[in-house]
Amino acid sequence: MTTVKFFKRDGVYYGFEEIGHTGFAEAGQDILCSALSAMTMLIINAIEVTYASKVEYTIDEETTNIKVLAYGALAEYEVEERKRYAISGLIEAYYLQLHDMLEDYYDYLDVTEAEE
Repeated sequence: MTTVKFFKRDGVYYGFEEIGHTGFAEAGQDILCSALSAMTMLIINAIEVTYASKVEYTIDEETTNIKVLAYGALAEYEVEERKRYAISGLIEAYYLQLHDMLEDYYDYLDVTEAEE
């Protein structure tokens, strides 16, 4: 099972951590793992390139654990309000997408939030 924990501060999404293998199918055939990887890389690239904001991330190739922190979503790190909302909105959209996926993949995926 993959657990995805989303980080929030003052109600604002600014990051997430993915831990564990989904176990949906064999390596190379796991469509759930592929979907999570694709969405995660989309978020990282969008924040770095499209929004020109720093994003800290680590990807452990052995365990496939991933941690993404986009402090630009928080007022104390980013002065441009539109950019903050865009970054936080992108991460919140990922949270909502994964919640929708729980209906079909509840045995392989868990989604939680951690508010600071």
